Amino acid sequence: MALETTADAPAPLRQISQLLDGYVARLGAVWIEAEIASLTRRQGICFLTLRDLQAKVSIEAKCHVSVLDASQAPITEGSRVVVHAKPVFYAPRGSLALELREIRPQGEGELLAQLERRKRLLAAEGLFDPRLKKPLPVLPRGIGLVTGKNSAAERDVLQNARLRWPDVRFVVRHALMQGNDSARDVMKALAELSSDTSVDVIVIARGGGSIEDLLPFSDEGLVRAVHACAVPVVSAIGHEPDTPILDLVADLRASTPTDAAKRIVPDVREELAAVATMRERAFGAVRARLEREQRGLADLRSRPVLARPATLVEAEETRLHDVRDRARRSLGHRLDRAGDEIGHHLARVRGLSPLATLERGYAVAQLPDGNVLTSIAQVGVDAELTVRVADGTIRARSHGTEPAHPADIPLPTEETDDD
Repeated sequence: MALETTADAPAPLRQISQLLDGYVARLGAVWIEAEIASLTRRQGICFLTLRDLQAKVSIEAKCHVSVLDASQAPITEGSRVVVHAKPVFYAPRGSLALELREIRPQGEGELLAQLERRKRLLAAEGLFDPRLKKPLPVLPRGIGLVTGKNSAAERDVLQNARLRWPDVRFVVRHALMQGNDSARDVMKALAELSSDTSVDVIVIARGGGSIEDLLPFSDEGLVRAVHACAVPVVSAIGHEPDTPILDLVADLRASTPTDAAKRIVPDVREELAAVATMRERAFGAVRARLEREQRGLADLRSRPVLARPATLVEAEETRLHDVRDRARRSLGHRLDRAGDEIGHHLARVRGLSPLATLERGYAVAQLPDGNVLTSIAQVGVDAELTVRVADGTIRARSHGTEPAHPADIPLPTEETDDD
């Protein structure tokens, strides 16, 4: 029922706001298709402006950041979306807005969401592991090229590679680079090139295009084929912003076909310059080494021992003579002392010798059996005796025995220094 008011009986503003709030609340949550005209992200909340796809109609909206982050594809300004929202009328400001509960990308956004899901599944299998990347050869014997026939990408790769290294050899396989059969055609060309033993690296090249145009290069079958390829694969699809899944699984990602040509072969001019630089460095190192050795040799030759080599021999000869003389003197002194000691020992032995005693006038009487006579009791009458003197022996016979008095024993004459 319409509200009846007159100029004399107007309705208060609060009543109108309450009525509008009630009307909007009865609408409930609805699904809306629109385009995001603006997007402002703040802490915990996002403010958006939704615009109709055809008419010049827009409305403000807001949502929690978790709603925006839950989208499977990035949501940016200009994205086409379908949102589940509830209209809300804010009575204090008299404004109408939408509270978003879910955001789903449409068009390119939906394709990006599908690619993102596929990318996550393949990444979980380890197909993008950097440790599996194969290094490219420094100078490949042959380069396999998979590209469209008479395409700009083919010309860019061939021309730029030959400008850098004129003798480079290409094995080209043409394939459909767009459409439903593109992925299967590229896989066939890839299999042919990988079986060629003269091919050391394979380049898959295509120019730029829309997401739909580049969709074959995110095909799961092609991605797995590149992962299983034994030859290093270079992905050169589109331009710098284009990132099909092929870029992630390839051993090297080139931003453009021209960049791929620069990455697969070295620049002959740079290599010749590097060789010349290395040659100069080698010559410089050899010259420096020779100069250093010449200075060292001159220093050695300037030393006295090398200027007059006999000096060292003469010094050693003098030292040898000194040692020999000291040895002779020491040996002489040792011999003199030994001679003196022998003389002393000889005089002592002679002084203690029984022969020396006999020479002083003593004699030794022995019985026939050889025993020395020490007592008269050992001798009987007519006993035979042998008397030993200094210069021989005397045979004697006893006629009797009698004790001797010590005074009757004659003392031997002592020799003096005057005798």
